[in-house]
Amino acid sequence: MALIRFTLNGSPVEADVADPDMPLLFLLRETFGLTGAKVGCLEGVCGACTVHLDGAALRSCSLPAAAVDGSAVVTIEGLSEAGDHPVQRAWIEGRVPQCGYCQSGQIMQAAAFLSETPSPSAGDIASAMAGNLCRCGTTPRILKAVARAAGIAAREAGS
Repeated sequence: MALIRFTLNGSPVEADVADPDMPLLFLLRETFGLTGAKVGCLEGVCGACTVHLDGAALRSCSLPAAAVDGSAVVTIEGLSEAGDHPVQRAWIEGRVPQCGYCQSGQIMQAAAFLSETPSPSAGDIASAMAGNLCRCGTTPRILKAVARAAGIAAREAGS
């Protein structure tokens, strides 16, 4: 047993877990009921489970729950209370989702990327999003939406 304390979507939480090596993804889904991060490959390859840990995008399926003790975790549910983060708005404006399964991971990856690279080139975007897989062919719309989100964020910042 291990007691894990961390900040989840802006609120302090704790969980008493039997197996501290349990993937963060399962802790989020089963203990906290946050199902936005999806179960995909369970090997950290597809990106469907992407969340933010202290502002960086990472795969929650391959991170032991105990590793988040003392950290801040943000899931798609906590990215924006109103669902109006620039990336979310760009996704809606660009009608990005098809099946939707990978979209929360894609959005979380894009949000973390744009927070570090606010004025990306098309190549920067393609490189940053290459690790998040979409099996239903929306990758071109995803890449356009990331560029659109950068523009939305820049306009809002007044730059």
